[in-house]
Amino acid sequence: MLLTLDRLHWLRVSALSTGYWCEVLAYTPHDDRSFWLGSTNTPTPRLALRWLREWTKDVLDQLDAAAAWPAHEWLGDHAEHERALSSLTCGEMYSLSVREDTTRYILSARPTRSTP
Repeated sequence: MLLTLDRLHWLRVSALSTGYWCEVLAYTPHDDRSFWLGSTNTPTPRLALRWLREWTKDVLDQLDAAAAWPAHEWLGDHAEHERALSSLTCGEMYSLSVREDTTRYILSARPTRSTP
């Protein structure tokens, strides 16, 4: 599943024309459904990473201990956070996926552009 911004978001007058778009979705593979849980636009990669960290904590509250472990480890992985910041700063998307039995949570941040 590819997440994209529509043409409206590329317009210079849009708040999404600069900065970083962050989003969290829940996906249920057994019925191929996606549920939007939240999104925001941030002006810096560091704020985008902070948003991902806060949403990861919220997702952790929904998971059993075994499923939550990888996300919990990610929250404390400073080297991975530096890699995420570097990726975002270089214009790349960064995403994190957390899986439980019937649901996969996809948290992502990507830079937006002022031109398509």
